[in-house]
Amino acid sequence: MTRRRQVLPRRISLRARLTLIYGGLFLAAGVVLLGVTYALFNQQLAGGGLKIYARNVKTDDPASGPPRNQVITGDGEVLTDESAQKWVKDERDRLNAAATTSLITQGGLALLVVGGAAAGFGWLAAGRVLAPLHRVTDTARRIASAPAADRGLHERIALRGPDDEVKDLADTFDTMVERLDRSFDGQRRFVANASHELRTPLTLGRALVEVAMHRRTASEDVKQLGENLLEINARHERLITGLLLLASSENEITERAPVDLSDVVDHVVGQTAREAEAAAITVTQETAPALTTGDALLLERLVHNLVENGIRHNTPDGGGWVRVACRARDDDDGDGDGDGDGGRAEVEVEVDNTGPAVPPYELPALFEPFRRLGTDRLVTAKGAGLGLSIVRSIARAHGGDVTARPREGGGLTVTVTLPAHAEAAEMADEAP
Repeated sequence: MTRRRQVLPRRISLRARLTLIYGGLFLAAGVVLLGVTYALFNQQLAGGGLKIYARNVKTDDPASGPPRNQVITGDGEVLTDESAQKWVKDERDRLNAAATTSLITQGGLALLVVGGAAAGFGWLAAGRVLAPLHRVTDTARRIASAPAADRGLHERIALRGPDDEVKDLADTFDTMVERLDRSFDGQRRFVANASHELRTPLTLGRALVEVAMHRRTASEDVKQLGENLLEINARHERLITGLLLLASSENEITERAPVDLSDVVDHVVGQTAREAEAAAITVTQETAPALTTGDALLLERLVHNLVENGIRHNTPDGGGWVRVACRARDDDDGDGDGDGDGGRAEVEVEVDNTGPAVPPYELPALFEPFRRLGTDRLVTAKGAGLGLSIVRSIARAHGGDVTARPREGGGLTVTVTLPAHAEAAEMADEAP
């Protein structure tokens, strides 16, 4: 089953959202203010009334003044009674309409201009406020994009500025990275010390047993005991080697090179030929060019563990078989048409073997360290239970995955999927 890249929708930045919030709130407040101003202005016009000033009119009796109940307009027209009232009402409505139009139109334009300026200043202010967060993000991205999990942890943000929430966040991040750095340092020292302290006594013990076995006066019982002790010693050495390899393969691969899995399969099948012959197991291979990118030694260990498991966990009386296949898979979109319209190119290694029936619910446990099918944990056990754990760790460190399914009639089919050469090189550059 192929993986598909998920195309995420383009997100709106926090700076843009803050600017929209600032601008929206300012425009909302401006609209409310403009509405209140309009209501008060309209109320003032309606309650204040309209003052009409009359001017002098020439009559026969200058002392009598203008005629009663007459209004003289600005054009010199003389209005009386109902005509005057209508004229006054029309003038008041015209003045209200002109004032309202001026207030709403010009006030709205002014609000838009000032609102745009406020949004621009909000953009600048949000960028200044969020600048420390960008520094935190850039530092975290550099640490996450380091070629190995324990690289880049020496970096610190060391944010300077006012003692606010952003500085608290940066200081907390620095404290977390510092603790992780100390933890990885301790892990590296432990692996280095364990590699020396655990191998040395085993090497000395094996040498002493071999010396005792090869003495001329050694009896058959001593020789048999020596062979048993050497078998136990070899099992302990394999266990320690597996543990150290498991610890190292959990990290990202720091140095990558093109590797053809078909060459790896040919080499591993040749290495395991003697063990397969001793167990009366037939090993066949079906190889095709399958180019990936990674650590050649780790990929060799991956294939070796799969083939070795297939030989050791096979039919108990011999006569079984193991089939190893590697191929490039061009149908990268998973729909079977090979058009490559969404996904990635992959290569895979598949190992089938005969053997005892494996219940499907036991499969997830087989990939856990020290987990074996059944309850056998004696000295005579066929392995330490680290083979498939190491396979999964190496596959994930190379950007791939491993799956297993039971075969009809007994045995397992284990499939390791890795990115192809060009895809693997791209993943190496973009790996978090």
